[in-house]
Amino acid sequence: MIKKLKAFTIQLFAGANVATVLLMLAVGFSDRLLPAEHPLLSTAGMTFPVFLLINLLFLFFWLVFKLRMVWIPIAGYLLAYVPISIYLPVNARQEVPEGALKVISYNVCSYGGNYKYDDGFGPVSDYLRSEDADIVCLQEDVDTWRGNAFKTYEKSYAYNDTLVLINEVECFNALGIHTRYPILRRERIDYPSLANGSAAWWLNVKGDTVIVINNHFESCHLTLEDRQQYRQILYGKLSGDSARSESKLLMVKLAEANAKRSGQIDAVRRYVEEHRQYPIIVCGDFNDNPISYSRHAMAKVLTDCFTETGRGLGLSYNQKAFSFRIDHVFCSEAFEPYNCKIDSRMDASDHNPLICWLKMKPKH
Repeated sequence: MIKKLKAFTIQLFAGANVATVLLMLAVGFSDRLLPAEHPLLSTAGMTFPVFLLINLLFLFFWLVFKLRMVWIPIAGYLLAYVPISIYLPVNARQEVPEGALKVISYNVCSYGGNYKYDDGFGPVSDYLRSEDADIVCLQEDVDTWRGNAFKTYEKSYAYNDTLVLINEVECFNALGIHTRYPILRRERIDYPSLANGSAAWWLNVKGDTVIVINNHFESCHLTLEDRQQYRQILYGKLSGDSARSESKLLMVKLAEANAKRSGQIDAVRRYVEEHRQYPIIVCGDFNDNPISYSRHAMAKVLTDCFTETGRGLGLSYNQKAFSFRIDHVFCSEAFEPYNCKIDSRMDASDHNPLICWLKMKPKH
């Protein structure tokens, strides 16, 4: 009787592990789904680390209780190699060659200080000056700081420009670029959005025309109350009915934002394809995790610098229970990326800066 019970338990756990692996694969490749057609399913990539962890627990379980069954979680990880390498890349540190461009993408949270500083502009500007980058792309680079910001940034950067996306009492957003290289022109990339946007800056980089596209794509529009409810769900502090109700509401908001964001991503991707004869850098706040249509669609035409050269999770959004890599840097084939990283030392925004080095390849 005990032997039969043990065999049944093993079969039960094996079935659960296989189900976990299948779900992990489905979620891991959900970035192939079109959000306009599958708005809810295409948001499933957010849950990918949960299935990675559950599968790891199964691996430990089999190592202790039934060694010959470890093939199930191991096979799962092998089959999910592609999404794992995107979500959690492991690349060796590289030696940055001389002449490489240092690029920073940073959502500065309207210089609000992330509730830690009364004046967030000071820490941000000091940080950027110390990093001494060649090209800095900022999101939420608020225009109300224009006079003070430009005077400060001009001490480090000869060329500065800000595109205001929306300027209202309760909502303000802008894209900024601060660079050592002359700005030849700026183009707004057209797509519908109330408070978000994308713009291409054409720079003269040592005689070459380089297009730098800075983006702030559709956010999930989660209120402070939504975030608190999510944390309560995550920590099991809501009752079953309340948790289900709040979960549905959150998923609807995420799905709606995802569907809007996909059109914005496609607009930028079309711009890239129309100008692919130029060296191109795309960066900014994508408001989407690595296992998403947003990242996948852009990676089809450009190189994802963090996936190719970064290490670890790279959590660029630093709010508790919402930590994801939602800031990205991409480059065209004209560049070779090096050592893309998230700098978690900087705490004056709800985002962490994303830093990457790009070396222009020799022309043939």
